[in-house]
Amino acid sequence: MCNCENRRTSDLGHQTSVVRSRKSEVLRLVTLAVSIFAYFHNYAVEYSDAARRRISLGPDAQVDAPSRCVQPRRLFDETPAQKAERLSWWTHDRFGMFIHFGLYSLRARGEWQKMHEQVSEEKYDDYFKNFNPDLFDAKEWAKYAKAAGMKYAVLTAKHHEGFCLWDTKFTEYKITNTAFRRDLVREFCDAFRAEGIRVGLYYSLLDWNHPDYTIDARHPRLPPGCKPCDPSETIGGEETWKRINAGKDMNRYRKFMKDQVGELLTNYGRIDIVWFDFTYPNDGGHGKTAEDWDSEGLLKYARSLQPWIIVDNRLGLTDTADGWDFVTPEQFQVEKWPTVNGERVAWETCQTLSGSWGYARDEMTWKDSANVLSILIHSVSKGGNMILNVGPTGRGRFDSRAVGHMKDIADWMDLNSRSIYGCTEAPEKFAAPPGTILTYNPETRRLYIHLISYPGSRLACPFGDEVAYAQFLHDASEIPLECHGGSVEHKQNFYETGCEGASYFTLPAVKPNVLIPVIEVMLKDKRK
Repeated sequence: MCNCENRRTSDLGHQTSVVRSRKSEVLRLVTLAVSIFAYFHNYAVEYSDAARRRISLGPDAQVDAPSRCVQPRRLFDETPAQKAERLSWWTHDRFGMFIHFGLYSLRARGEWQKMHEQVSEEKYDDYFKNFNPDLFDAKEWAKYAKAAGMKYAVLTAKHHEGFCLWDTKFTEYKITNTAFRRDLVREFCDAFRAEGIRVGLYYSLLDWNHPDYTIDARHPRLPPGCKPCDPSETIGGEETWKRINAGKDMNRYRKFMKDQVGELLTNYGRIDIVWFDFTYPNDGGHGKTAEDWDSEGLLKYARSLQPWIIVDNRLGLTDTADGWDFVTPEQFQVEKWPTVNGERVAWETCQTLSGSWGYARDEMTWKDSANVLSILIHSVSKGGNMILNVGPTGRGRFDSRAVGHMKDIADWMDLNSRSIYGCTEAPEKFAAPPGTILTYNPETRRLYIHLISYPGSRLACPFGDEVAYAQFLHDASEIPLECHGGSVEHKQNFYETGCEGASYFTLPAVKPNVLIPVIEVMLKDKRK
């Protein structure tokens, strides 16, 4: 082949290469454009979903920007609307009673002492032999709850110690084998239902008594060197853990749990709440995971028996969208409405009157009644519930200190429960005056100002133009709203209040004889 032909061939090859390169660039740009279109299309769909969520939460709800993370898997076919309907009574009622009762009530130092103090089985057996709550009266418990305005109650059917308060067929470690001999769960359910209170049962996933339950870093039989929740210094390391758990079979324990949950959800009528407790996957590799409990199977079984049941989030099914119904901040006040994957969720803070859940005779760290009520109000103001615990004594009575608190709460709820039931977070445009907490009823469109710190004769009102009428909730006495303007009189008020162009409520100088006074505000209907 001559040089001319070579050059022509070379030129043709170069042109072909350029064409291919341009086609490749065009294809890359088209692919990029399609990706960008798909991204914004999906984002628009997500914001459309967010708008629908805002409608379901109310016109003033704040919805987070859509997350770009993968959506968690679902275990059930229930729609968000169906779930909201199932939880509707619970999110309306807002306030419940927790009852921690068991053998630990005789030790009178809280419910975790068997683990915390590594109590021997021989010593702990003394409590089983001597358990006889002869003063127990479920009707009395229920009347205290009813008077305090508690709309649901949850009893520890079995706590971590493994002792069962019902006549179970699957262990001899039960209340009907003590001197008491009665089925306390049945009496609890009957008495509370009779007072119109919904019933729930707490079931511990841990069981320090069961022979097949493997010893972990939160067990009374910790191996030498292991500290609670910290097995790093265990003498003998992993070989020690293998040795102490030899022969134990968690498969048998999982069946035991399922059988017991089946009893509780079959033999005691309608159960409105089941409170599973709890999953702890860390602890240096010696905790318990959702797989250890077969949490998914346990939840599906519970729902198959009682489809309406409401379940807490402590089964550890955090990778699912519906493996729980509400989150459970314990002994904690949230700063804002909790979210999961950017969406607001149902939630309930569980609180004690003192520091322990079980009866603790010598404990002096009791909250005062106003503090307890402020926690309830704060929870409702963030869209949540509060379940308040009482730990009965070993004889089955509520401690006198608890009774005093319950009476204080009853007195307040008798006059002010309208600011709790059916209420939620106030719309964003309503700023809480200093020293107050707001709740809001979206059905009645009434706003409630809780005077946590009583301000004296005036209370600034940042939303004066929204107010149609205001009154103290406890006695329906009018609370006048004053506005500052340009008149001489109003200018004089400015010198007195320091609030130019603002509004304020005129209050009695002396705080009313109410633990936390509440102003009920009827809002103007600007929708007309």
